[in-house]
Amino acid sequence: MASLKLIFAGTPDFAAIHLKALIESEHQLIAVYTQPDRPAGRGKKLQASPVKQLAEAAGIPVYQPGSLRDAGEQARLTGLRADAMVVVAYGLILPAEVLAAPRLGCLNVHASLLPRWRGAAPIQRAIEAGDRETGTTIMQMDVGLDTGDMLATARCEIGADTTAASLHDELARLGAPLLVEVLSDLPGYQASATAQDDTKASYANKISKGEAELDWRRPASELDRSIRAFNPFPVCFTHLQGQRIRIWQASPAGNAPLPEPAGTLLSADRDGILVNCGSGQLRLERLQLPGGKALSAEQVMNGSADLFSSGSCFSLPEVNN
Repeated sequence: MASLKLIFAGTPDFAAIHLKALIESEHQLIAVYTQPDRPAGRGKKLQASPVKQLAEAAGIPVYQPGSLRDAGEQARLTGLRADAMVVVAYGLILPAEVLAAPRLGCLNVHASLLPRWRGAAPIQRAIEAGDRETGTTIMQMDVGLDTGDMLATARCEIGADTTAASLHDELARLGAPLLVEVLSDLPGYQASATAQDDTKASYANKISKGEAELDWRRPASELDRSIRAFNPFPVCFTHLQGQRIRIWQASPAGNAPLPEPAGTLLSADRDGILVNCGSGQLRLERLQLPGGKALSAEQVMNGSADLFSSGSCFSLPEVNN
C-alpha cells in the first residue's frame, strides 16, 4: 500500500514508542495531537509530554487542544485531510466528528486482548486479576469505549514476576510493529475486521491511589498481584508505627494457616520481611521508607531493623461497609 498521511494522537511513553515506529516507517506524519503541557517535578514547571518532545524533535506540527469537542478544533483537524488517525493513550475523547474526519477513520492501539479490559488501566487490571495472558489490540475506533472492530492482535504471557512496568514495555514492543503492519494494508485489515463480543467485555477502571493500600486480611497471592500491578504507579503502601512504607516487590512465601493476626511480622532478615496474611504469607523484598529511596530488604534491615521486629503488626485499613 502507498504511504499514508497520518495524524497521531497520544501522550505518555507508551504512545511515544508507537510514534517513533511511525516516524521510521514509510508513512507521512502530518500532525501530532497530545495533551497540554502539565506541571511536573518539585518545581511544578510545565513539562511537555513524551509524544510532544519526540514530535518536535522530528519536525512534526504539534497541536495541544484541551478538548476536541470545539467546532473550530474539529474543523482544523478535518482540514488536515489525513488518510487515517492513530490514537495511542491520548487521554481525550474523540467525538463522532473527529472519528469520521480521516478518509480511513481512526485506529486505536489498546493494551489488552479486547474485549477483555476495556478502559483506562488494562495493564494493571490484567495483572491484578491474575490473568495469565494479555496482549495488544489494534482496533477501528467507534463512539463507544474501546468497542470498535478488531483489526489485529498480538499476545504475551503474564508471569509470576510480571509488573506493570515490565508489561508496559513488552506490550509497547509488540504493539509498535503490529501497528506498522496493519497500516501497510489498512483497507485489507479493515475488510477482515472482527467484531467484539460485548458479552465477554470487562472494564479496567482508572487506578486510584487509595486502592494501593495493602489490606493484610486478603490472601498473600492477591496482595502479590496488587504490588506488581501498581508498580511503578501508584505503588502499594502500608503503615507501621505511624510510618507510611511503600512496597515495591514481594512474593508469596507459604500457604500454611498461622494463628498470628493478619499483618503480623513473622520474621525479618536479609532475605525479606515475612508477613502473615488473611491466607498464606507474603515476603516483602523491596521497600521504601519515608524520605528514602526504594531499597532491598537487606539494605532496609541494615539501617532500620528495630522498626521491623518480629511480632510487630502492619496497620489494617478501615473496611467500608
